[in-house]
Amino acid sequence: MMRLRTKLHIPRPIKRWLPTSLFGRSLLIIVLPVAVMQIAVTWAFFDAHWETVTSRLSEGLAGDVAWAVETYKDDPSPAALDQMAERAEESMSLSIALQKGRKLPTGQRPSLFASLDRSLRTALDDRLDDPFWFDTTRYPGHVDIRVQVKEGVLRIIAPRDRAFATQGHIFILWMVVATLLLTAVAILFIRNQVRAIERLADAADAFGRGIDQAAFKPHGAREVRKAAQAFLAMKARIQRHIEQRTALLASVSHDLRTPLTRLKLEIALAEPSPRLEAMARDLSEMEHMIDEYLAFARGEGGEEARQVLLRPLIEGVCEGAARSGARIEAAIGDDLTAILRPQAFKRALANLIDNAAAHGDTVRVSSTAIPAGGVWIFVDDDGPGIPDDRHEEAFRPFNRLDESRNQNEKGVGLGLAIARDMARGLGGELTLQRSPMGGLRAVLRLPG
Repeated sequence: MMRLRTKLHIPRPIKRWLPTSLFGRSLLIIVLPVAVMQIAVTWAFFDAHWETVTSRLSEGLAGDVAWAVETYKDDPSPAALDQMAERAEESMSLSIALQKGRKLPTGQRPSLFASLDRSLRTALDDRLDDPFWFDTTRYPGHVDIRVQVKEGVLRIIAPRDRAFATQGHIFILWMVVATLLLTAVAILFIRNQVRAIERLADAADAFGRGIDQAAFKPHGAREVRKAAQAFLAMKARIQRHIEQRTALLASVSHDLRTPLTRLKLEIALAEPSPRLEAMARDLSEMEHMIDEYLAFARGEGGEEARQVLLRPLIEGVCEGAARSGARIEAAIGDDLTAILRPQAFKRALANLIDNAAAHGDTVRVSSTAIPAGGVWIFVDDDGPGIPDDRHEEAFRPFNRLDESRNQNEKGVGLGLAIARDMARGLGGELTLQRSPMGGLRAVLRLPG
């Protein structure tokens, strides 16, 4: 039976505003439903409870105001007014006074909650036939209601809780406090879980750059601990494989060097001849090939990465290449530093310079700082270069690109592979470009 899969499509404008981090997305998954629920509950409370209660309270107050107005109209004498005011004060908590010769105010202050004013106005409209005016904002705990009568204005001051349900703000406050509390708890727990994933990512990144974080231990949720334990097992297997490979190549190198040394000694003791000179060159080439194989297999060789001043290292490599007959131009900044393994870097840079010197007359080594952090190192030559579509092919181990460049006869096609392996092992990169000198440019990026 075929299973149909549906994928929720999020519009691109909305997707741009969504968080990209695991922490942000997890927080959104928890906080958004809570916020929606709180808003829905608050809306239901106001719609089904608060406004209903407020409407009934306003109707009750409007009925008392209508009673006071009708009682005054029945007997507008001062004695009857005083008696009615005293009765209203005792039984209804209303303060009633007559303002003779007055007119109703023309303006009215807008209330923060317009629905409250609407409820009171609707109730007064239903119960009063005379013009009226009221204000719910002048006094924090009271409502000012004025009714136009023949002698002036009958002013009635009522407690605010006689007209409105005054506990609504407490409910809102509790909802806000609950939301903030739940959000704080969610942030705390999510942050702890995300921190475990971040530490695992940092440990994996450090291991990829050859830095062993011995203090890393699995912690966090069960799934995160399981992933961390799998990473540690994988790390142990990779380290064991590297050690076995290095030991194997070192053993092979040692076993091969012994007969090579004997052959070199026999050639040195024999009578000189053109044939012996050719054999000596072949032996030298074989020894160089063994060194390259071992360097490629050993890679970083367990050397610790650290912050290093670049100029002395680069100048030392350039001087070594110059002693071999290469024409080297170097322009290195005095204060440039990078995180690297000195011996592995020197070997990789020497490979780049030797490769450039083998195919050009002049080699130029320069460097510049990367604004975001790190260093670029450029190795240019004026040789024939390599076609753009074969730059990546040049990094393949044992690939000599004979069609494109006249390869160094001593080389085995590992120089660029060793250099890129060194750069990537530090979190950097090695790429090839066209050189301003007309040949090939090797661009080595190192982290700062």
